Amino acid sequence: EEISLSQQGIIWVLLAKPGLDYHNRGEFVVARALKEAGIEVILAGYRLLPRQIVDIAIQEDVDFIGMSILSGDPLIFLTQIKKALNEHKVENIRLIVGGIIPDRAIVPLKQLGVIGVFGPGTPTDDIVSFVKTSFTGKD
Repeated sequence: EEISLSQQGIIWVLLAKPGLDYHNRGEFVVARALKEAGIEVILAGYRLLPRQIVDIAIQEDVDFIGMSILSGDPLIFLTQIKKALNEHKVENIRLIVGGIIPDRAIVPLKQLGVIGVFGPGTPTDDIVSFVKTSFTGKD
């Protein structure tokens, strides 16, 4: 029986930027911190449709989709991501989002299934710790 990388304890994170947003400095900073912590990172790129992001996540068998949103409504993007995941009957990919996230969007995002919301200036160590804890279920 084949053992997946996740079962071997290797964490895979897909980082992506939906819509017309192409400001990717923060995404690169987070990617580097995750990689330095031993987490595998796939940079999907920017100007992607939510369906494209989900297709990449499924193809690459990731544990997390991390969305970086600096412009646009995160609820629109994450609702579309969740819809695409549901259409593919995918329940094991965790959703996290960072960037410019209005306070009014945090509760609805969590209701959609987003497990982590990170604003500007969040220490990368906090993000790394959150990903590892969310993956293992241990503090």
